[in-house]
Amino acid sequence: MGPWRCLLLLPLLATSLRAQQQQFMEYVERRLTLLEERISQWHDQSSRYSTELRDFKNQVLGMLETAEKEREAMRSEAESAAVRVDRLEREVDYLETQNPAPPCVEVDETLMEKQVATAKQRKNEKYTKLTDCSDTIASVRAMKILKRFGSTSGLWTKDAAGNSEKIYVFDGTANDTVYVFPRMREFTLFSATRKAARIKLPYPWVGTGHLVYNGHLYYIRQQGPFQVIKFNLANKTVVDSSVFPAEEQIPVFGLSPFTYIEVAADEEGLWAIYATKEDEKNICLAKLDPTSLDIEQMWDTPCPRENAEGAFVVCGALHVVYNTRLPSRSRVQCVFDVSGTLAPEDASLVYFPKRYGSHSSMKYSPRERQIYAWDDGYQIIYRMEMKKKLEV
Repeated sequence: MGPWRCLLLLPLLATSLRAQQQQFMEYVERRLTLLEERISQWHDQSSRYSTELRDFKNQVLGMLETAEKEREAMRSEAESAAVRVDRLEREVDYLETQNPAPPCVEVDETLMEKQVATAKQRKNEKYTKLTDCSDTIASVRAMKILKRFGSTSGLWTKDAAGNSEKIYVFDGTANDTVYVFPRMREFTLFSATRKAARIKLPYPWVGTGHLVYNGHLYYIRQQGPFQVIKFNLANKTVVDSSVFPAEEQIPVFGLSPFTYIEVAADEEGLWAIYATKEDEKNICLAKLDPTSLDIEQMWDTPCPRENAEGAFVVCGALHVVYNTRLPSRSRVQCVFDVSGTLAPEDASLVYFPKRYGSHSSMKYSPRERQIYAWDDGYQIIYRMEMKKKLEV
């Protein structure tokens, strides 16, 4: 092939090469564009997956944190419950080892009949005094109104035999709680029961005839027949109980229908003032053994129930306080001396100062020679002037 022919072919070859090169570049550009699109899609998907993974991680972390808090709270509650259970077990063990079991207070019908028969045999027998006390009330020397506390009816008192200065308060006429103030000053100053210690009794009490005597609480429980419960105030346990051997009891005071038995204390010991349907017009009296709660002697007194609001015993003589249904001045209008030393007609007619209403309770303290009275919600102390029985 001649040189001229080669020269003619060179432009054709150059044109062909340029066309192929253009096609190749276009192909490469298309492939790169497609690759860029796929990389962009992968990048978008990767970003979305990263965001979802991050959100899921945060959600899981939040759930784990909440679960950890709940687990910690449950662990704390379990530990607290374990501590309370352990403390309760120790308290139960202590009570079982330190305190005697409460005595059975179920009513034995046969025993009750025997007690009633024995008490009736000794009824109205001559009483042999245990002390040489020969005093009687001459007058009310002074009256002190301490405060107004609680319900219109109630009882407040000290230990009639011991040296304790504690004040015991029974608010109302039926409950199972006794409030205890350490001294008279605290009782006078405190206006609420939250300042007082509380004793929750194992059986509820009824009426206002209860008594604190020589470290024990003697209170009245009604479960069918009336029972006298002896409760140790030191270890908070029931020491003894006894069905009161009197049939068909009725309220002992005409103006205090909530009290069926009045447990009283004097220089001679413990007494029970009560009434029955057998002699529903008059008040009855019984001498109690403070240790066994047995009835030592019983008497029918000439003191009527009508218009009686309270009673107490001084040196073996029952003093019954009377009022009117429209309250006026209370007065001791009937005295019954079990020893026969003081005749009823020789006793002084003792008037109490006019107050607010009528007494719901009157507790004589032989140690202090004064009466703790509850009058329409007011707590009052009456200081008594005493005389020898032979001088009256």
